[in-house]
Amino acid sequence: MKALGIDIGGTGIKGAVVDTKKGHLVTDRLRLLTPEPATPQAVADTVAMVVRHFEWDGPIGCTFPGVVKGGHVHTAANLDKAWIDLDAAGLIAGATGCPVTLVNDADAAGEAETKFGAARGKAGVVVTVTLGTGIGSAVVVDGRLLPNTELGHLILRGGDAEHWAANSVRERLELDWDEWASRVDEYLRLVEDLLWPDLFIIGGGVSKKADKFVPKLSCRTPVVPAELLNQAGIVGAALAVHRHHAKHGDEGQALPRGRHAG
Repeated sequence: MKALGIDIGGTGIKGAVVDTKKGHLVTDRLRLLTPEPATPQAVADTVAMVVRHFEWDGPIGCTFPGVVKGGHVHTAANLDKAWIDLDAAGLIAGATGCPVTLVNDADAAGEAETKFGAARGKAGVVVTVTLGTGIGSAVVVDGRLLPNTELGHLILRGGDAEHWAANSVRERLELDWDEWASRVDEYLRLVEDLLWPDLFIIGGGVSKKADKFVPKLSCRTPVVPAELLNQAGIVGAALAVHRHHAKHGDEGQALPRGRHAG
């Protein structure tokens, strides 16, 4: 019940071996900087470094900050545009020598929180919002994920919402917590007017500092920090491996050259 989960982000690539039955990391987390520019081959080579660090030779789950369908990437707002329309799972499988299951990063975090974290046992509409380089979203309805929602790209103040309220904006503009909380609040109100959720979960690295901004939010929907904090993406990536194996075996999972599905 173990798998290697790797979380590919706009600034960092993080990985650990996960006990997928308990939702716990069973190794220390390794974090490497996302290469600049974040071209497909450069990122795949960095993922391979993570795999070698853990001396892993089995299936791996990877997250990606964009729309992912069938292992192919369709958007890449915070990485190199060369990712778009690429068989990213196949590229990473070739670089690592491991079978790869690729999923949207926020979806992975949302599923991890649903199984092991703040959304465990919650009915209704739960929206996990990851605040990092951009804004990711995962919409879960009565425990079932609606994939690839990408609500960070809703229009707010004339542009993508993530350009107004992501944690990277707080850091770049040196906003204090009150100023940034006001921006996050404006974004959450936009989402809740569309979906009328029953719960917001705030994920991403900044969730460790939830006490500095969550109490300042005034949207009508309850807001809680992710219980898995910034490990949710890693745990969700590992969960994706076992979910795909349970449904399809190797079908739908990118295999390294020389391996065959079925």
